[in-house]
Amino acid sequence: MSPKKKPEPSAVEVAARELVRLAKEQGLSLTGPDGLLKQFTKSVLETALNEEMTEHLGHEKNRAPGDRESANVRNGARPKTVLTEATGHVEIEVPRDRDSTFEPVIVKKRQRRLNGVDEIVLSLYAHGLTTGEISAHFAQIYGASVSKETISRITEKVIEEMQTWQARPLEQVYAAIFIDAIMVKVRDGQVANRPIYAAIGVTLAGEKDILGLWAGTGGEGAKFWMSVLTDIRNRGTKDTFFLVCDGLKGLPEVVGNVWPLTTVQTCIIHLIRNTFRMASKRDWDALKRDVKPIYTAPGPTAARAALDELTEKWGSRYGAIIRLWENAWEEFIPFLDYDVEIRTVICSTNAIESLNARYRRAVRARGHFPTEQAAMKCLYLVTRSLDPTGKGRARWTMRWKPALNAFAITFADRWPAAETY
Repeated sequence: MSPKKKPEPSAVEVAARELVRLAKEQGLSLTGPDGLLKQFTKSVLETALNEEMTEHLGHEKNRAPGDRESANVRNGARPKTVLTEATGHVEIEVPRDRDSTFEPVIVKKRQRRLNGVDEIVLSLYAHGLTTGEISAHFAQIYGASVSKETISRITEKVIEEMQTWQARPLEQVYAAIFIDAIMVKVRDGQVANRPIYAAIGVTLAGEKDILGLWAGTGGEGAKFWMSVLTDIRNRGTKDTFFLVCDGLKGLPEVVGNVWPLTTVQTCIIHLIRNTFRMASKRDWDALKRDVKPIYTAPGPTAARAALDELTEKWGSRYGAIIRLWENAWEEFIPFLDYDVEIRTVICSTNAIESLNARYRRAVRARGHFPTEQAAMKCLYLVTRSLDPTGKGRARWTMRWKPALNAFAITFADRWPAAETY
């Protein structure tokens, strides 16, 4: 058997090997303030700028054709220091032309940071680092001085982008909308908890769509949810088959005012979790067996019978558990009228809780925010950085496909016609 033939090294690999060889020959470190990588970055940037100048003028340096129409030629170079993501500050020579019409692209006029630096700042901010901590990070890792004011200006750039995202048109119909709120600490005179409301919609193609973020005041309440849902409707959403929540009091009436045909479904997982929270640990196994027939019942009548049995057996010991189920009953039973495929996807708010877990991670790292806008900016950047490879979206869509077939049959009278969807 003949040995496998090694593939030819790529141009990038050849360049990397040459860089390492030169570093060894010249006794230089590869990285660091005077490392060869920094010199290489300088050389690449200057070469690219000179190529841009050649394209702008239409001829190489000192090779201008005699019959050219323009008299514009190179006119030396000017020094410039730029901040790069890999090697910190790099001093480069930017070519100039006599007519001053050259507009470089790779390092634009008045640009002091390469684009990758801004993305690093935004990523660190999304992970909950303060402007001071980001400044210290650049000093420690890159040996570069980046002021807190500069970092603030970089993060301020996303505000307009965030406002555009928050006001974008939405789908006319969603299969389901999941809603929840998280608390963040904002220093407005004094540090206080402020709710940030979030909503996720599932399109009729099974795609997840984060509909927006809304800053409220006080505790989470149905009154503010009214303004959130109205905003979603005003941005184009005429209907959603289900709205899934954690059982907030007064929410069904609010939803009915915005989308009269929408079914409000309380999160079954929340109900079960709260059930065990109210019980002694020694009774968990027995309770688990007695609660399961309620949420796995074939219909509302069978579920009611199972709840009556639970009441008879546990009512005297755990009256609070029975009240919990009774109070949530009207928002619990809707999903029992539907196929297993639909039940599976609307029985919990896990879809939005996983998003909130990412938000809370950034909020915990930060502690508190100086302003409401700083909090919104951080959470938007978390949203912006989710699922960069798209694999999560693909898994989500595959999980929803069976349910969407059931949705299309069950809600055929509300499913948009092909020509309007």
